[in-house]
Amino acid sequence: MLETHQNDTSSKFGMWLFLLSEILLFGGLFILYSVYRYQNPQLFHLAADALNRPLGTLNTLILLTSSLTMVLSILFLKKRNPGKTLLFLASTLFLGLFFLFIKYLEWTSKVHHGIYPNATRLLERERGEILFYGLYYSMTGLHGLHVLVGLCLLSVMFIFILKKKIDHNYVVPLENTGLYWHLVDIVWIFLFPLFYLIT
Repeated sequence: MLETHQNDTSSKFGMWLFLLSEILLFGGLFILYSVYRYQNPQLFHLAADALNRPLGTLNTLILLTSSLTMVLSILFLKKRNPGKTLLFLASTLFLGLFFLFIKYLEWTSKVHHGIYPNATRLLERERGEILFYGLYYSMTGLHGLHVLVGLCLLSVMFIFILKKKIDHNYVVPLENTGLYWHLVDIVWIFLFPLFYLIT
């Protein structure tokens, strides 16, 4: 029992270290964004006006809801209710996929209008707008990749719970996955106002 507790503690500590490295990664990008925005405030505002705010808002609501369903899945696993755990885990998976689908619609719309990195139409614009869209695609793309990784982890957790490899006596893997998913949500909460709500 002592060895199991030590393994669980080490696992949680390792996850927190990993999350710290992710925070540093996105933190560096946020600083870069802040510098470029300070240098090009009007052009950043102009470029942001062309983004789809309703879809950005919807995606924010989707991820916030997915954090709730993630918490509920862990809660019901601890309460020895694997059925509801799987239900809320499946809900989290669906919401994550829905988020990526909406982001896909946003990106394809921009690409259709010739607004993407190194596109001739974009390169004809002012430097500030080019920088804005470069950061937009880089940061939301990196975030989308993290969402995809999170969905893979959630799928593995779903299978492990189905096979009873994870239950109320062994919740740590699901808790660690939940921590990762919450980080993904928190990063988006910062990205949303930076790109969609510039004033």
